[in-house]
Amino acid sequence: MTESLYANLVRDPDGAWSTAYGPFILRSALQPIFRRTSAGMLAIDGFQGLVRAEKNGEPHSPSQFLPLVEEQDHPRVDSLLRAIHILNTGLLARSPNRVFVSFTPDHYPDADSLRIETEHLRLAAHEAGLPTESIICDISFTLGRSADMRKATIDALRNAGFSISLSDYGSGDEDIERAVALNPTCVKFDGYWVRNYMHNPAGLALLRVAVRQFVKQGIEPLFERLEEMWQVELCEEIGVPLMQGYALARPQLVPTNFNAQFPEHPQPFPRAIGDTNTGISAPDQHRPHPVFGKRQA
Repeated sequence: MTESLYANLVRDPDGAWSTAYGPFILRSALQPIFRRTSAGMLAIDGFQGLVRAEKNGEPHSPSQFLPLVEEQDHPRVDSLLRAIHILNTGLLARSPNRVFVSFTPDHYPDADSLRIETEHLRLAAHEAGLPTESIICDISFTLGRSADMRKATIDALRNAGFSISLSDYGSGDEDIERAVALNPTCVKFDGYWVRNYMHNPAGLALLRVAVRQFVKQGIEPLFERLEEMWQVELCEEIGVPLMQGYALARPQLVPTNFNAQFPEHPQPFPRAIGDTNTGISAPDQHRPHPVFGKRQA
């Protein structure tokens, strides 16, 4: 199992973990998720793992790269990306040190494939020095062919010790009761939906009610894609505990300088932090990345 997981991973000279798919080098970018403390300050509570792809030193956005992945390779690519996000989050050695990683139930349609992937997750968490509950598997509330498959996946991941996040809440016809029934650790509100509702009193009132209902059930709401500080301030007003967005901090390629920017104690509202480490590195001239995937050019 260890050999299988690490066969396609590389430890770069700067200490960061990366992987490859065909001609693409795949690296981790991490974006902080902030928690508002009881004193009204902000502290990093965890990170969102994001893929950054490059080919011959040229960046390719996720929307450019992901459609190039062969359909049969999607489960393996997703697994490798989760592994490097987890390992790279462990390098920060923070407390708390949680990481949100995307998980698509349709990629693991049977018990055996799901069991193997949970073992990969467990191994990555162990190697990163992170408890399993700090790995938050982010499952879309709207994507996927089968609600039953989504529930079975959530149950299996939770039984293995991992935490669950439901993403894209508000972008479909879902309701609070259906979300609560899945018993996630947190619910990520769709960023575009939230921003639209923040612009009028009726929408803001609806957001406030939804936040309170989730909190009452022990489920933490997370508002993402916050791009302006007035949106962050509205989150305080309606009681949103977890926040993510450019208004607070941009993603950074690993290794990041988040530990220097955001020491491990609550911070006042920061200004938007520029992405000081998002440039694509030069082509890897050190240890070669193992080739995975059919697309070689």
